[in-house]
Amino acid sequence: MGNIRRSRGYSYEYSLVKRINLKSHWNARRLGGSSTGLPDIVAVNNKTATILSIEAKSGTGDNLYIPQDQIERCFAIITMFSYYKNRHVILAFKFMRKKRMTKNKETIYEKRKLLEYYKNADQIYKRKTIPVIKCTYDGKTYSLLDGKTSSIDLPDYSMPF
Repeated sequence: MGNIRRSRGYSYEYSLVKRINLKSHWNARRLGGSSTGLPDIVAVNNKTATILSIEAKSGTGDNLYIPQDQIERCFAIITMFSYYKNRHVILAFKFMRKKRMTKNKETIYEKRKLLEYYKNADQIYKRKTIPVIKCTYDGKTYSLLDGKTSSIDLPDYSMPF
């Protein structure tokens, strides 16, 4: 199960990098994610002085989560590259076409529409404590901190593809 989930995540990251690199003036690289202490993807546009630090999650459930430490390392990258005039942390969520559910200890899949959301998380940087971020299949985002869940309005980000 872990390998399937991991390969699904890598596949999503590679597809994002490929799509970004097809756009004029954009250059993106997958950095290796959690094992390296870096964000999943960094993308730059040197013409517009823009850097994106991207954390990507994909899955078959109705909720996807990005842990605090993964958000923190995205902010560490955009802080480090202060030369860029436009710096953003982007949380990318991909909800797969098949929804995985367990019924009577049996795994079943239900077909649904594939959805992707790109959320600008810049406002989180101003918080004292960075929360876990939850995104639901309908694109709503929530902050999970100290056992409390609250709605957080992370604006959609128009990706360069």
